[in-house]
Amino acid sequence: MTLFSLVKKNLIGNARSYLLYFISLVLSVMIYFTFVSLMYSPEIEATMELADSIRNVFFGASIVLILFVAVFIWYSNGFFTRRRKKEVGLYALLGIRKRTIGLLLFYENLLMGAAALAAGVLLGTLLSKMFAMIFLKLLDSAVEVSFRFSGTAIVNTVIVFMALILLVSVRAYRLVYRFQLAQLFQADKEGEHAPRTSLVAALAAAALLAGSYWIVFQPMTTSEQMGRNGLLFLIGLIAGTYLLFRSGIMKLLQLAQRNKARYYSGMNLVAVSQLAYRMKGNTRTLSMIALLSAMALSAVSTGYIMYTDNGRAAEEAAPFSYSWVSRSELDAKAAALIEADKSHPVTAKAQIPVLRVVGDVSKLVYIPSAFPAAEMPMKLISASAYTDAVNALGERSQLSELQRDEAAIIRPRYTSDLSSADFVGRTIDWRGKDAAAAAPRTEVRVTQLLEEHVLRWGYPDLALVVSDETFAAMSKASPPLTYMVYNIENERKTGTMAKALLAMAEEDDEMSPFYTPYREGLENGGLNLFILGFLGLVFLAATGSIIYFKQLAEAHADRERYAVLRKIGVSRQEIRRAIAKQTRFIFALPLLVGIAHSAMFLKVLDNVNLIAGSWSIAFAMAAYMMIYAVYYGITVASVNRIVNGTAS
Repeated sequence: MTLFSLVKKNLIGNARSYLLYFISLVLSVMIYFTFVSLMYSPEIEATMELADSIRNVFFGASIVLILFVAVFIWYSNGFFTRRRKKEVGLYALLGIRKRTIGLLLFYENLLMGAAALAAGVLLGTLLSKMFAMIFLKLLDSAVEVSFRFSGTAIVNTVIVFMALILLVSVRAYRLVYRFQLAQLFQADKEGEHAPRTSLVAALAAAALLAGSYWIVFQPMTTSEQMGRNGLLFLIGLIAGTYLLFRSGIMKLLQLAQRNKARYYSGMNLVAVSQLAYRMKGNTRTLSMIALLSAMALSAVSTGYIMYTDNGRAAEEAAPFSYSWVSRSELDAKAAALIEADKSHPVTAKAQIPVLRVVGDVSKLVYIPSAFPAAEMPMKLISASAYTDAVNALGERSQLSELQRDEAAIIRPRYTSDLSSADFVGRTIDWRGKDAAAAAPRTEVRVTQLLEEHVLRWGYPDLALVVSDETFAAMSKASPPLTYMVYNIENERKTGTMAKALLAMAEEDDEMSPFYTPYREGLENGGLNLFILGFLGLVFLAATGSIIYFKQLAEAHADRERYAVLRKIGVSRQEIRRAIAKQTRFIFALPLLVGIAHSAMFLKVLDNVNLIAGSWSIAFAMAAYMMIYAVYYGITVASVNRIVNGTAS
């Protein structure tokens, strides 16, 4: 038998065990190829307003994907290596030279990797048009996509993955040189003793995780709080997760063993004992999978929230379809252009006089950074102008009557975590923007928090509504700026008009079409959802495969033990139920921990106002559980074939 015929025989004989690894590798190649091909797609570049940054985003996503896939391939290859140590030892015992054994393993890895690479590139090429259409659909673009053969993407993908495959193949080649013959035959003896556990470590795990979760619900309104609490949260989460799987779970298994009635019922003794014996070897694997799962769930949920929340975010940034600072020449040209656009008829228009002042907001809970609290730039709007603007937006003003010494504050953007009590009842005083520092100041008491925005967003986002009397008195010393605002129908389809208005305006005009933040948010949200969705899919597929490989490696090591159980009268059905129970525990543990951690990650992002709400985790969690349920079913069936004597 020649070397290559033996390689072929081994690949065919182990095809069932390698299947999920092969599928995960093909999926990784396909998604990497998709990222690279979209990076060079002329249709994608033509449809995006932010085309200059798209290549950088896809390039960064490709790097993240490659780093993860490299770890996955290396990790998975280690499981296969452990399983085949006895086989390699048998080859050596039969007198086959080490170099020949090394070449056998090298060629097996090389051929399987090359086959996965070819399949991934082929699938990526065939599906490239579909993926491009999905991406453009997320961007709400009607650009036609043609089937395109990207030679650059193919060369890039082949070079990157061949380098990874060669590296792993060399590692396989060196297996026979790294171990003595006795070590190769004793590989399956690892993990036969239950690890020692520490009550202190188990309690530390509970304390670290509880402390990390507690930190999430503490205030994160300042940059100092964000940095400190975020760092403590990550440290506690990572350390607590490791100690949970290292000692906490073992303590729970020991408690299960003390419940004698349940422990000695049926196959529970075997199932719990097996879990205890193998937990030490599973600690790093399960900890890594739980943390990766949390990251994947958080990433997908964040992308989905940012995409679906874009319309609301754009309305906060630009409440009106068009707005600008009034200038006679610009007013006439812009109004004529807007009213001439019959496909987007004007539904409302208004003028909003605004005074710019410098105030002392040190008594507020919310104090924007980068500005002194005693010299904070603010905007003042009269009560009547605010009411007219809200009516122009088609909403009903909630503004109550204001006295001369009272004011209502419009909720600053990104302060959804603050309540009315954090603003109402506090005092603010100000002077004119161009007035001397020693000039008389006007003081008011905040009596109401308003939710309706009427001005374009700008930092610092502090705007007060004052009585008409107070506004008129302030206007005598410093004339207000007037914002011209228009609302039109179907404002999300005004790209051409937005570009025309921006072209005719100067920087001081503060031209602000709704379409600009809407389109930027749509492109950023669509890009994030597309990339994070695919990366999350790879992460889930790879982590599920890692558990599968780990369970298979342990099943091969335990075949003789289960054979003994069958000889003493344990039925195959009882063994299968024990296998299902063990496997369910191994899959459910990182799943539940990952879901809990991801909910905390999303809460942190919500606290710092990067996302609004964390409800979408339910959608990501459902998809996650479905994928893991498939892996669980495949794993139970595969392990059962091995330990029940039907595996080859």
